[in-house]
Amino acid sequence: MMTGITGTPGTGKTAVAAELERRGHRIVHLADTVRPYVVEEDRARQTLVVDVDRWVEEFEPVEGIVEGHLAHLLPCDRVVVLRCRPDVLAARLAPRGYPAEKIAENRDAEALDVILIETLEEHPDEHILEVDTTALSVGECADRIEEFIRGELPSSYGSIDWTDHLGFGT
Repeated sequence: MMTGITGTPGTGKTAVAAELERRGHRIVHLADTVRPYVVEEDRARQTLVVDVDRWVEEFEPVEGIVEGHLAHLLPCDRVVVLRCRPDVLAARLAPRGYPAEKIAENRDAEALDVILIETLEEHPDEHILEVDTTALSVGECADRIEEFIRGELPSSYGSIDWTDHLGFGT
């Protein structure tokens, strides 16, 4: 079974994946797999433009967990969408040295549910779990993901509404 962990940058994907790996899960970091599919590198925005269609088509499914903000585009058996309140997300991204425009873009994408909507377009409802990482520890997030993988935690999404955090005009 291949489980995807996805979310906007700053939601905790890498930290949670590291905890799951420490617990014995096989983890594939998608950032390690996209380099051959990069068609452009936008250094000003610190963004790689990837030929996603080719990458998805050529990706070899794995038994384990795939982690990255494109994981929901793969043919995963289950997908976990990590979420984070937009103001907290922006605070997490600031120390990474991202330009203010990129932080605002990610904050607004999180408030608009962009990754969740893309996930819903690709996967059956009963295979999706949304986890708000804002106030949870990495261990608590990993616990929920393990429960979901084992089928002990049902699919759940759509209860998060951060539209009041949209930063338009700021």
